[in-house]
Amino acid sequence: MLVERMRPFTSTIFAEMSALALRAGAINLGQGFPDTDGPPSLLADAAANITGGLNQYPPGPGIPALRTAVAEHQQRFYGLDVDPEHVLITTGATEAIASAVLGLCESGDEVVTFQPYYDSYAATVALAGATLKAVPLRPPTFGFDPDELRAAFSARTKVVLVNTPHNPTGAMFDREQLTLIGELAAEHGAIVVTDEVYEHMTFDGREHIPMATLPGMAERTLTISSAGKTFSVTGWKVGWVSGPPELVAAVRAAKQFLTYVSGAPFQPAIASALALPDAFYSDLAEGLQRKRDLLSDGLRAAGFTVYPTSGTYFVVTDAASLGVTDGSAFCFRLPELAGVAAVPVSVFCSDPELGRTLVRFAFCKRDEVLTDAVGRLAGLRAKV
Repeated sequence: MLVERMRPFTSTIFAEMSALALRAGAINLGQGFPDTDGPPSLLADAAANITGGLNQYPPGPGIPALRTAVAEHQQRFYGLDVDPEHVLITTGATEAIASAVLGLCESGDEVVTFQPYYDSYAATVALAGATLKAVPLRPPTFGFDPDELRAAFSARTKVVLVNTPHNPTGAMFDREQLTLIGELAAEHGAIVVTDEVYEHMTFDGREHIPMATLPGMAERTLTISSAGKTFSVTGWKVGWVSGPPELVAAVRAAKQFLTYVSGAPFQPAIASALALPDAFYSDLAEGLQRKRDLLSDGLRAAGFTVYPTSGTYFVVTDAASLGVTDGSAFCFRLPELAGVAAVPVSVFCSDPELGRTLVRFAFCKRDEVLTDAVGRLAGLRAKV
């Protein structure tokens, strides 16, 4: 029998919608993975590592070359002085987040985050026996109410889980918002855990601001990112966490009994890829911004209300403009109605009413796939 605290998490919406898309022959714009491979040099390095015999357990904290490369990346892009000894390599960012919560939270502790949220957050907090306190992000900007944020904190707040650029909304927290989050965390003695996996996918000149760069925050912040999104290798599951040594040690204590280690041939390949020139990173953002615009224009033409997207792979829409009153039911019908799959935002919320008619689409696909999807959606209004 499944324990009670995990009963709400028996399956993920991504698995359900991907299976539905496959059965219906629909274009899958639900799950956020690219349909092209990463840089050729990265793939060649990984293949050479496999045939060259790098297939056994890597060191527990990760191979030194990748830990060093992560530290150099933080200095290069954000001016952060990170000791490679204070970098831990994980099985993707999801494991890093889980290990941080499991390593830092006791039963009865509280974790403040923002809803809608990436679905693993609630499951991870439940695994730890902690309590999730989710602050609403509302359209059209998906910013938060400072008073609602303050009210979420208490003497039991242990961790503040911050995701920027934000999945699923595509919003980005600005300096003022991050400063308030940091001030409240410090006031309540809480640790900030930041999920920054979309750090290089920002649009319209928006700047990603890591929490650890703000005054006084480096000593209470665990910064998490990964290779999967940046290098279009989501199946490799190589992530990392950096921060103060005592906090990283807490993450490592939990992580070593989850996967122990992983990605032996991938880790050195990613170490090299992190040093790719600036043009790689700017081209990545520019290409995704163009895809965002292609899909957003098509969704508007199909009758959706489309909200601004400052970063990530995703655009959030409101299907109420199509007469939809239940976004979840609509998404389960959409593959048959239009041959396109999407994800209801309500599944990312503790309060389903918050995103009842909101629908998330992923634009990290080839242009021809997005164009096909737009064409399929063009007649949707008449079918709903």
